[in-house]
Amino acid sequence: MNKNLFKSQESVSVSVMATDTVNVAGGKAYALSDHAALAQYAMTGCFNGTYYCQEKDQLTKVLALANRCDPKFVAKVACYSREKGLMKDMPAFLAAVVASKDTALLSSIFARVIDSPKMLRNFVQITRSGVTGRKSFGTRPKRLIQQYLENLSDIELFNADVGNDPSLQDIIKMVRPKPSNVNRNALHAYLLDKEYNAGDLSPVVRAYEDFKKDPSGEMPKVPFQKLDSLPLTDAHWAQIAENASWTQTRMNLNTFLRHNVFGDGRLVELLALRLENADLIKSSKVFPYQLFSAFKNVDSKIPQRITVALQRAAEIAIQNIPEFAGNVYVLEDISGSMRNPVTGNRAGASSKVSCLDVAALFAASVLRKNPEAKVIPFSDNVVPTELSPLDSIMTNATKLASLPSGGTNCSAPLTYLNMKNAKGDLVIYVSDNESWMDSNKAASYYNRSSGTQTMDEWKKYKQRNPKAKLVCIDITPGGTSQTQPDKDILNIGGFSDNVFEVISKFVESGNEADFWVKTIEAVKL
Repeated sequence: MNKNLFKSQESVSVSVMATDTVNVAGGKAYALSDHAALAQYAMTGCFNGTYYCQEKDQLTKVLALANRCDPKFVAKVACYSREKGLMKDMPAFLAAVVASKDTALLSSIFARVIDSPKMLRNFVQITRSGVTGRKSFGTRPKRLIQQYLENLSDIELFNADVGNDPSLQDIIKMVRPKPSNVNRNALHAYLLDKEYNAGDLSPVVRAYEDFKKDPSGEMPKVPFQKLDSLPLTDAHWAQIAENASWTQTRMNLNTFLRHNVFGDGRLVELLALRLENADLIKSSKVFPYQLFSAFKNVDSKIPQRITVALQRAAEIAIQNIPEFAGNVYVLEDISGSMRNPVTGNRAGASSKVSCLDVAALFAASVLRKNPEAKVIPFSDNVVPTELSPLDSIMTNATKLASLPSGGTNCSAPLTYLNMKNAKGDLVIYVSDNESWMDSNKAASYYNRSSGTQTMDEWKKYKQRNPKAKLVCIDITPGGTSQTQPDKDILNIGGFSDNVFEVISKFVESGNEADFWVKTIEAVKL
């Protein structure tokens, strides 16, 4: 007998352990470990209300998790969420927690987490609130803030004077950084509304004050937040657009349109080239979804050259998404809860970008780099959709985000694949993970096992595909999962493209449970 033809089929046994909690939607679930839950909140939470969680509840849960975790792990999560997740509120909060426990440890992470005036204001506000355990800075944290301010150049310190609660003036009054020379002394006096010698100020500051008195003169190169309250002409706005940073350009396209900036063909080309500049995109630390947001929300009168540049920028922003070997399935949650703003609800300032938009962009990005991949949207059940890998990321993401929604049934796409006897090496979920329909006792179709229906269906899939791996990307803050810890299962949270870096490592070499937590634990302090 030819044993090559008739050898036994490789199989695998997957045990499904009983669930140990319910999620906030009322469905059966597995509780994440404290380390995994803290990482999940840190990479997705913005201290704003979500579909399932109020902002105060989120704060209470994160603080409790941080207090239960070792301070070194909290410090590593703070660094990871800032450097890899590009988060703002959570890293500052975790740094404040560390400050209340171990100021020497804070010293080792301060510069990595507090890397901009915005992050400094966040840290100061959180610490002074007393929520993390102390209202006063203490000697070492105060010195760290002083050093941050003292290391800024005069121009950087002047430009940092935007924003409130606290303002830069408030922080200077709190920590009293020492001026290193007469110019810095004059700048401190200027910022604190005290008497100063104008001749000792930086030329840029003097030019700004001159322009405030007479806007007909030459406009200084300062952050336009310092200028937009002044009576600016269209010519001034053209100068602002020409001098704007990459991020300011992305965020103010409609503003530039209102002030006739795009009436100048030279400026249209200059701004388009800026938007699609790979080096500027990388240095801006932009979320891919922020480009999708800009593309979705630009006025219809914006020149096509600009919208094309945004699409090209999106292609560049996701260029580190890997190519995966074998058959890949991307299971995208399009349920009703995914319509919530990805950064939560905030009175008067909620993002127009929903969790669904982010999930759609993830799915479209994987398809772009893996043309043979299959994207399977689901809510109550699977919603079959045809996508072309030749279409742009923006086009496919827009199509996915426009699909009709329903309840959350995370097991539905795996059930669908099992019914099709599908073969595949990698299955990727993009969801809020709040499955409840497959836990409903009235749903007699499903087996009533002690585990989640998702795990039951994954067991069937693994028996047919023993080498397959499952990745569950959660883009909302939470402490539960539909899958149990396993060496072939990766639970990861976040919406920066760092997610794909971790997925790539997991697919290539990951063979242990809690792979993501191990990745964070490997951060050097």
